[in-house]
Parts: sequence; C-alpha cells; structure tokens
Amino acid sequence: MAAHAVAAHRWFRAFRRTRPFWGCVWLVLGGWTVLKFSLSSVQLIVATGFGGVAGYLTGGGMILCGLIPLAAPRQRYTFGLLGAVLAVVSLVVSNLGGFLAGMALGVLGGSMTVGWGPKRPRRAVREAP
Repeated sequence: MAAHAVAAHRWFRAFRRTRPFWGCVWLVLGGWTVLKFSLSSVQLIVATGFGGVAGYLTGGGMILCGLIPLAAPRQRYTFGLLGAVLAVVSLVVSNLGGFLAGMALGVLGGSMTVGWGPKRPRRAVREAP
C-alpha cells in the first residue's frame, strides 16, 4: 500500500513541476469565487438577461482558462492572459468580481500562468584556473 502512495506522490510531483500548476489553481479558484457569487435563481437570470448570464460566462471562462494549461502547458500564454482579462472584466459584470476576491485570485493566477516556464537544466560549473 505504501508503494502505491509513493508512486502516486512521485507522479503528482512530476506533473506539478512540468506545468503551471499553482497559477492554474489560483485561476480556477478565482473563477469559482466569481461563479459562486453570481449564483441566483433561474427566474432572476432570465429576467435580467445578459447581466445575469455574464457572471456565469466570466467565472466559467476563468475556470476553463485555468484547466487548459494543465493539459497543454504550451498554451499558457494565451489562456493565462485571457484568464487575467476575464478576471478584470468580472469586476464590472459580476458583483465586483466576486467581491474583489475572485478578481484578485484570477489576476494572480493568470499572471503566474503566463510567467511560468519549464525548469531549465543546470549548467556544469567550471572552476576558474
């Protein structure tokens, strides 16, 4: 049983280090926060029109922008930037961006996703003669 746990931990560690993991986590949490504060009854959403649906679209878009770079790390620039833009848009269309918490988490996660880079191999250190 312990061997399975060790193997799972190694796999997760390798997965986490080869992808913009923490940026994606913050972006998904920001999207979830925006989505959570946008929840209301279906009757209210239908009555308000685009204003009611906009919170769902921005929150869902942020979650999607956080999940795609986990599957395709080369797309981190596109979806990190798009996620950060959606987080800023959520300030206007969705209860102050999840009462500013969702917007802040989304901008943080988007910028971390864009700024992530694969770990470079170390160069051999040469000693000076």
